[in-house]
Amino acid sequence: MPARKWDLQHLRLAVDAAGVAMWSWNVATDKLLMDSRGAALWAVDDGPEVPFADLSAHIHPADRDRVQAAFAATRALSGPYEIDFRIMVGHEIRWISARGHGSDGKTRKKVVFGVFLDVTGRKQAEEGHELLAGEMSHRVKNLLMIATALTAITSRSATSAPDMARELTRRLTALGRAHDLVRPVPGDNGRGALLGDLVSVLLAPYDDLGAFSGRIRVSVPRMAVGEGAATTLSMVLHELATNSVKYGALSTPAGLLDISCDTPGDEITVVWTESGGPEVTPAGAAQGFGSRLLHRSMLDLGGAIKLDFLKGGLVATLTMSAERLGS
Repeated sequence: MPARKWDLQHLRLAVDAAGVAMWSWNVATDKLLMDSRGAALWAVDDGPEVPFADLSAHIHPADRDRVQAAFAATRALSGPYEIDFRIMVGHEIRWISARGHGSDGKTRKKVVFGVFLDVTGRKQAEEGHELLAGEMSHRVKNLLMIATALTAITSRSATSAPDMARELTRRLTALGRAHDLVRPVPGDNGRGALLGDLVSVLLAPYDDLGAFSGRIRVSVPRMAVGEGAATTLSMVLHELATNSVKYGALSTPAGLLDISCDTPGDEITVVWTESGGPEVTPAGAAQGFGSRLLHRSMLDLGGAIKLDFLKGGLVATLTMSAERLGS
């Protein structure tokens, strides 16, 4: 059976189905001509040629020099090329993949041909995977450091090896329960928790004498924390506790931790106060991914976190929306 010939209409249908935008670049005039899909992608008028400089104005400032250099270099390259970059359409950021063929030998009357693909969805998925991988790496490192710190804490009060093993097992089990609170469980239809219970489970592993009977003191009103907010708030408290074990009041036997909360209103304020430990500085506290995690999580709760590094210890003030906290 002879091969079927493809006419321009068939090719156009195939290109449309693939979501491909076609373009041509006149090297001599430095102007681009795009089809209607390309014009819509870049949010420019459909029809007339667009000067490369005008099109470059839509490229994200962080990518602009790289893209301009890549396009300029295509005339010296041999073979196909591909470059991914961001463009700005109003307040929206889109990821574009430009694909073509380099070298003057592949041009026709000094015109280079290629395609644009909208790869925003793929890039957003990649960024999500990178964020998840970074968060998992951060948590694993924290858990290893916490396990080491809990071993040291337990050794101070244990009178025998069996006693230490039993007490350390209890603390690690409590740490596991706390870790479950900061990990969303697929299909879990729970309704959140009471704020006091949430704090109790999270901080139980760190108290030498058991939750709230020793150096960790909690005074919060009875209020419900919604299912979604419970996970977010748990991440914040877990991060603060981790840093306290590493650098703050919970890293020393004499350190104290007080957690208080005002009467519920439209805005909730929780104050985390450390005392009796080493002097803490910003360089020794939550930095890098941990710092971003704290601020991002509080934004999700409709509020913010303020860290005051005082001589007597860290004071963290958490403000959040009562509506968000209950959702």
